[in-house]
Amino acid sequence: MYSGPVAAHAFVRLEPSRDLVERVVLLGPSHQVPFKGLALSSNTAFETPLGSVQIDQTARRQLLDLPFVNVLDDAHHWEHSLEVQLPFLQEVLGAFEVLPIAVGRATSEQVGEVLEALWGGDETVLVVSSDLSHYFDYDTAKRMDARTASAIEALEPDRIAQEDACGRIGVQGLLEVAERHELVPQTLDLRSSGDTAGGRDEVVGYGAWSFTVSRNGSP
Repeated sequence: MYSGPVAAHAFVRLEPSRDLVERVVLLGPSHQVPFKGLALSSNTAFETPLGSVQIDQTARRQLLDLPFVNVLDDAHHWEHSLEVQLPFLQEVLGAFEVLPIAVGRATSEQVGEVLEALWGGDETVLVVSSDLSHYFDYDTAKRMDARTASAIEALEPDRIAQEDACGRIGVQGLLEVAERHELVPQTLDLRSSGDTAGGRDEVVGYGAWSFTVSRNGSP
């Protein structure tokens, strides 16, 4: 109820690709379990009230060849940053496979290497999950999140500090790859819990972005 209205602005743009997308690569920060590198799950599927989503085993095996990627089920067991995205994807895409990746103490270069390894065509969608500022007052958060949005639009990952986004490393890795592929970011929505479902003394910021091959291109 806090982030959903913002996230929906990104996911709805995938509806025209419903019959094209076969795989979603999903990255998000680990909030519960500290670890080095990036973590995969040993499960064969993730389940939501909308049904099961199969995990892409071929992509999973491919990433395990990287020295900083390992299987760590504890990192996924309670991780909301990944699971909360699945119902949106199930609603707009229908049948697809997913590869959930939890990001621990990693570098943006490692995230970028993972994204490049799984880079595909119209059959693949990359989703990077992160909240923005945490527990500042409404006006302070609005200024901070506007700066983060500006950094994302400019493809300038170094401008995003630790306090700006809990999934900073994932976002920075995405921006580095987006620049190499000459993608164009667009801010679709930028709000906080103070706008959606909470008070304004301490808020959490949210944003939604798409990355296209051109300003008139497809995500």
